[in-house]
Amino acid sequence: MNEQGRDPLIEVGHEQQELFPIREVSRLTGVNAVTLRAWERRYGLIQPTRTDSGHRLYSQADIDDIRRILGWLERGVAVSKVGSILARGHALAEQASGATDAWLRWQHQARQAVQRFDMAGLDRLFDEVFAANTLDQVFAEVFMPVWHDLAAGQGGYGQASEWLFLDQFLRGRVFSRLQLAHVPRGRTVLLAALPGQCHELELLVTGLSLGSDEIGVTPLASGQPLQELALVCERLKPDALVLFSHHPPTAELTRRLVRMAAVLECPLLLAGEAAEVAQDHLAGSLVACLGAQGSVMRQRLRQFLAGQLDT
Repeated sequence: MNEQGRDPLIEVGHEQQELFPIREVSRLTGVNAVTLRAWERRYGLIQPTRTDSGHRLYSQADIDDIRRILGWLERGVAVSKVGSILARGHALAEQASGATDAWLRWQHQARQAVQRFDMAGLDRLFDEVFAANTLDQVFAEVFMPVWHDLAAGQGGYGQASEWLFLDQFLRGRVFSRLQLAHVPRGRTVLLAALPGQCHELELLVTGLSLGSDEIGVTPLASGQPLQELALVCERLKPDALVLFSHHPPTAELTRRLVRMAAVLECPLLLAGEAAEVAQDHLAGSLVACLGAQGSVMRQRLRQFLAGQLDT
């Protein structure tokens, strides 16, 4: 089997799925093979299956995504922005299945528990939500929207205390999950916040999102000096360092990241909203951008460490 031929079926669980070689996908979509590879390696937009010999095989879902990408490009959307749009589209498809009502109900229950400062109630609710959802959904669809709402509405009496109560609870839960995940992995990644550009909880949740069975993620302490990261990486010898920020990067910060990447002993990656904004400016540099959404960041990190995502 090679990319010039056709491997019509593979087993997926108890089902069979038709897969297409890159030449056939080019014929079906009108996108040439060079562009398809660039969308995979540079932007992480698609992730075809690989044969043992390394040849790409695309599913019908991949082909559907390629057509969606073409549609957004025709509307004038920059290719660097399409990944987050696709991820939102996939999330909306999940919501259409009826998950939205459950998420809203859990958000309401979380707000009620916070208003009562009910730690035991929050514990029970967290366990219920965790048992019924993916890790990304637990935070992105249920608890972080409540956390953000409380953070934005601290003008009223008691609201600051409610936000601090929820923040403390969630940090404790995320710490516990990170400790459970802190076992030897095939790859190790350090995660650090750009100084003053996120709350500790946001960094910790990102650490959970980036981790997988193959990749262990260690968040560094809040306030980690940027200028000392080279020393930390030299001593810990991670496979990569990920910097996280939800603030748009300045031109000076972008230049500083490029300089930092040149002296680190491991690859440097950027995650969070900063990565969405800076991706075009960092194209071709030594800094890779992971995006801002959990599933997108995790996929791109996996691709990067496998040598399948370009900077």
